Amino acid sequence: MGRWSRRVAEQFVAWLDADEGLRWLDVGCGAGGLTAVVAARCRPRTVVGVDRSENFVAHARASASPHAHFVVADAMALPVRDETCDAVVSGLVLNFLPSPAAAVARMARATRPGGMVAAYVWDYAEGMGFLRRFWDAAIAVDPAAATLDEGRRFPVCRPEALRAVWSGAGLEDVSVVPVEVPTVFTDFADLWDPFLTAQGPAPGYVAALDPGDRERVRDALSATVPPQADGSVALTALAWAVRGRRPDPSRPTARRHVG
Repeated sequence: MGRWSRRVAEQFVAWLDADEGLRWLDVGCGAGGLTAVVAARCRPRTVVGVDRSENFVAHARASASPHAHFVVADAMALPVRDETCDAVVSGLVLNFLPSPAAAVARMARATRPGGMVAAYVWDYAEGMGFLRRFWDAAIAVDPAAATLDEGRRFPVCRPEALRAVWSGAGLEDVSVVPVEVPTVFTDFADLWDPFLTAQGPAPGYVAALDPGDRERVRDALSATVPPQADGSVALTALAWAVRGRRPDPSRPTARRHVG
């Protein structure tokens, strides 16, 4: 996933069209990809990335800009006071949290009145071309694999669910848009080999298979992704971006959701 996530972050930040000089918080920052885009594009007053992984935070600190700071902390227990951030964002994290709704509610509390809460998630259910084809192939070989399919396991990966979570957190002016990036693999091996890393739900499933079943899943996937004339495999990956604002009592009017 990592090779495509920076492209989504770039489009997401451009869509937010935020003012300069804001105080940002990046929840579940991982290795700091979204934090780096905010620092480069938005001229923030400060941007703080938080992640529970010490290794991710160490990696992010090693390449951080002067405006970016990183803290080891849990997304469900943010290390900031209420109403202290102008913009709280999260990239590709919500579905991996124990309660996405509770996490967004906490993000909203950290945001000042009138401030922005925004995130993006992969569309595991329909829009992740190579991952959707993988699980369809795996399920055709092993129907029990359906229980591991992120499209079924992750509830907040479609626009309706994102709107509901944002509105449920009391946020206004909620908008959801698609963000699509091309995912071009040099050949089938370039697509398949990452599934052999044992990192993540799909690679973990592959690692647990016996060699025969692993080859059957590989062959079933290969049959669904015919190569281009040059041998490459061209697919697309879809994410959904969502944003909303914390209600500001000083505003004369308020809209519950748009878009």
